[in-house]
Amino acid sequence: MRATSLLRRFLARVVGQAIVLFARAITAVHAEWRGVGPSPRQRVYFANHVSNADMPMIWSVLPHHLRLRTRPVAASDYWLKTSLRAFAGRDVFRAVLIDRRPEARVGDPMEAILAALDEGASLILFPEGLRNQGPEPLKPFRSGLYNIAAARPDVELVPTWIANLNAVMPKGEIIPLPLMVRVIFGDPVALRPGEERHAFLDRAASALLALRPQGPGTPGAERTPDPAPDPAP
Repeated sequence: MRATSLLRRFLARVVGQAIVLFARAITAVHAEWRGVGPSPRQRVYFANHVSNADMPMIWSVLPHHLRLRTRPVAASDYWLKTSLRAFAGRDVFRAVLIDRRPEARVGDPMEAILAALDEGASLILFPEGLRNQGPEPLKPFRSGLYNIAAARPDVELVPTWIANLNAVMPKGEIIPLPLMVRVIFGDPVALRPGEERHAFLDRAASALLALRPQGPGTPGAERTPDPAPDPAP
């Protein structure tokens, strides 16, 4: 039994490294640390959501020491659908798996999220919930980000914009196009004293949307220097 567990951990590490190398080779994905640096401080990276590749892109640009302690919050009804996805979700990404179907849940999703934070993990979160396949840049945020801010005020909430991924992975395509992807990390957002849920979520969404590149020469779209490259994928 122990040998099986060690083998799964070894395979998960190999697959994780392969995912990082594949993402960097195909999309040249790179991080732009605008509002924060790659600090070991505990964080929730909350991001826009246009593709199933969003989470691997964020995960891939984190330095190795941050990747080891960062877990995505992901849909169990997607990641447990096949044995291969289950291995990736549970063993490679170590995702906090949440069922999006209220009628199928056996527990409170927020309890699992807070438990992961209490264990010291940082998280990757998509507050829109489902993928945004409409014309608007962001869908309304669900309550989870507010609940985290209220319950764990010491955890940094970092807006994280994934730029150009919808062009790399158009809807219905399996093979990604060889285009460059940027993951932009902005200034942390914190819940203000007495701030109501809707006001906080609107402010968090505005902070995320402000990172959206608008094209060459647009204020706020300039690139800032990247940190030293991660020596180990």
